[in-house]
Amino acid sequence: MVNGLIAHKLGMTQVYSEAGRLVPVTVLEVGPCKVVQIKTSEREGYSGAQLSFDEVKEHRVTKPSRGHYGKAGVQPARVLREFGGDLSGLSIGQAVTAEIFEKGEYVDITGVSKGKGFQGVMKRHNYRGGPASHGSMFHRATGAVGQCSSPSRVWKNKGMPGQMGNKRVTTQGLEVVEVRVAENLVFVKGSVPGGSKGVVMIRKSVKGKVKKEVVAKGGKKK
Repeated sequence: MVNGLIAHKLGMTQVYSEAGRLVPVTVLEVGPCKVVQIKTSEREGYSGAQLSFDEVKEHRVTKPSRGHYGKAGVQPARVLREFGGDLSGLSIGQAVTAEIFEKGEYVDITGVSKGKGFQGVMKRHNYRGGPASHGSMFHRATGAVGQCSSPSRVWKNKGMPGQMGNKRVTTQGLEVVEVRVAENLVFVKGSVPGGSKGVVMIRKSVKGKVKKEVVAKGGKKK
């Protein structure tokens, strides 16, 4: 089966775990996704499956896309993405649902982060800023960025004001708290990139469980 699906981010809520703890979760409307094309290493040079999500009327897509969906006998959709995984037993036109995920496993979620517009260095790069009182004229500015004589230029990747957010982001190692196949819902512990109604891709984690180790001041791991 494929290793992921396309989903809509519905928002955040909280649920109680079996231990009675309140867990913050993100609710995802996962699938169902239709298989539009199966790519093989013999023909395309790699293996993968094209999945469609969020069906629309035919006049809502371009003419080439209409032919692509028509060849597969699948209703046109807004979103088309490719996924890998074990493609044995997969057929064109087949519907893939949230049942490929199970409670307790870890997933990686890719989406477009919220756009914050043009921001300064304090918000964009977490700069501390200058003194706030005593007649200081330096508060939220960038400060010195280059050198006088050598190398007489600004280094690459220097933190500067600019566009913040609105980038492709992948959050790894999120735990699946609950799966409701009948409702096409997956509850994931933690936050997911993007705003409500945003389109995300949820895949089985490539790293598995992410173990977080606390390092004390002395350098010893707890």
